[in-house]
Amino acid sequence: MNKPILSLITSSFLLFATTGCSANNYPVNEVSSGIFYHQGVHEDPLESNMGAIANVGFIIGEQCVAVIDSGGSYLEGEYLRKAVKKQTELPICYVINTHVHPDHIFGNAAFKQDTPDFIGHEKLPAAMAARKDFFAKTFKEILGKAYPGTEFISPNITVSIDSPITIDLGNRLLTLTAYSTSHTDHDLTVLDNKTNTLWTGDLLFMGRIPALDGSINGWITTMEKLQEIPYSAVIPGHGEASTDKWQQGLIAQLHYFKLIRDEIRVIINDMGTIEQASKQVGLDEEKNWELFQDYHRRNVTASFVQLEWE
Repeated sequence: MNKPILSLITSSFLLFATTGCSANNYPVNEVSSGIFYHQGVHEDPLESNMGAIANVGFIIGEQCVAVIDSGGSYLEGEYLRKAVKKQTELPICYVINTHVHPDHIFGNAAFKQDTPDFIGHEKLPAAMAARKDFFAKTFKEILGKAYPGTEFISPNITVSIDSPITIDLGNRLLTLTAYSTSHTDHDLTVLDNKTNTLWTGDLLFMGRIPALDGSINGWITTMEKLQEIPYSAVIPGHGEASTDKWQQGLIAQLHYFKLIRDEIRVIINDMGTIEQASKQVGLDEEKNWELFQDYHRRNVTASFVQLEWE
C-alpha cells in the first residue's frame, strides 16, 4: 500500500473516530409516507457531533427528491445524501433551506453533484452574504474535520413574503411559504400537500430552548397563525417530529415568549434596565428547556432592545 492511500485511509478513520459517525449510525425516520428526517441532538455544534444539531431530511416524489435543510457541516450533508440514496434512486432536484443558520445550510455543497435548484426566502441571499465570513471563521474551528468542503450556496430560486410557491416532485406538491420577521427575517416553511405534513424550520423548537434572531412580536404572531392550522404532522427545526406533540410544543414556545415579553414590559414601564431584565426575566422556565443557560439570557436582551422602542 503506498503512502498517499494509507494517509487517506488513516485520515478517514480518525474522522469517523472523532465524530462517532458513519453511514450506518446516521438514522432517518419516516414521519409520513415518503417523508424522512434525521433528528438533531440537543447540543451545541462540535466536531464530535459534526454540527448535526438540527432536524434535516427529504421528501420523495414520483420523479425526484427535495432535501429540506442540508445539515450542520459538509460531512453531515454527505451522510444525509447517502441516506437519500438508500431510500431511492430518484434524482435530488431541490435543496430547500429554511433559514441561514449553520446547522441548516452547511451541508449544501454535498449535493452540488446532483445539480439541484437551491431554494430559500427572498431575504436568504442577503442574510447568507452578511454572515458567511463570520460563520466560516468561527465554524471552521468549531467543527474541525467535519467542516472541509462546506460552502455558502445561495438560492437560485427565492420565495417572496406572502407569495407562496408550489413545486412538484412528481404527483407530490410542496407549498413553500416565506414569512415576515419571526425567528429570523427569512424563515421558510415547507408543506407537503399529499400528507399535510409541515416542516417548520426553526419557527418551532421542541425541548431545546428556542433562539431569537429576529422579532419577538413577529415570532409570536407567526406562531399564533400556525396554531390555527390542523396539520397532520409537523417536523420542527429541533426536537421530535409528531402528529400531535407539536401542538403542545407550540403552546410551550408561545408561553415562553409571551412570558418574556410581559415581564420585560413591566421592567421597561418601571424604567428598569436591560441588565435587570437579564437577571430576572423568565427564570422559572429553566426547568422546561434544554440548553436554557446557553440561550435564555440572549433571548431576553434581544427582546428588551426591541420592546423598549415600542
